[in-house]
Amino acid sequence: MTATATAPAQTQARQEMLNAAARCFMDHGYASTSIDDVARSLGSTKGRIYHHYRSKADLFFDVYRTGMSMNFDVVVPLSKEPLPALDRLCRMARAHCRAMIVTQPFQRCVWEGVEMLMRGSTTPPQRATLVELQAMRNRYADVFRTVMDEAKREGTADFDSSSIALQLMFMSLNSPLFWYSERDGQSPDTVDRIARQCTVFALRGLGLNKEVLADV
Repeated sequence: MTATATAPAQTQARQEMLNAAARCFMDHGYASTSIDDVARSLGSTKGRIYHHYRSKADLFFDVYRTGMSMNFDVVVPLSKEPLPALDRLCRMARAHCRAMIVTQPFQRCVWEGVEMLMRGSTTPPQRATLVELQAMRNRYADVFRTVMDEAKREGTADFDSSSIALQLMFMSLNSPLFWYSERDGQSPDTVDRIARQCTVFALRGLGLNKEVLADV
């Protein structure tokens, strides 16, 4: 089998590991999750995981990094559309909130990674990696900040401090991370309705009125 042929299989194997790890970390937390737990979730041996990752921390950091990459993938293209800033901001906010739901296990790991950095309960190398990941998270926030500031200059958003407004907006958009759980038989459009409601609530704090948000 050629290297080209094995690449998709390796990518799939890595994604399966990340999916299992994200779910385990979300369900049990980083400290209470072991490589054995992830292996059992995969139905494999822990040797399969150690073939790709040297430690639980390395696996967790890759889950964190993947979660942030998922966010960049859905939001950055929207930020570059040839539309007024307000329209782009609405689309970005809704896409972000939807990502918090559909990739919830990964996003919960991002959140725990932020808390780990704040607590400082890590080794120096681990802290260095978390600092790099936080910089990635800051770059993502800056994508929103740029469009928010454009909307303000265009007169379609009204807020004093972009830093404060950004934090308050994310608090609303990120909230499904902590209370959403899929219910048996839920409507296919449930996720979109939740994302819309959270987005409308968040953007009203930027001075957008009900009429402006009607098409969010």
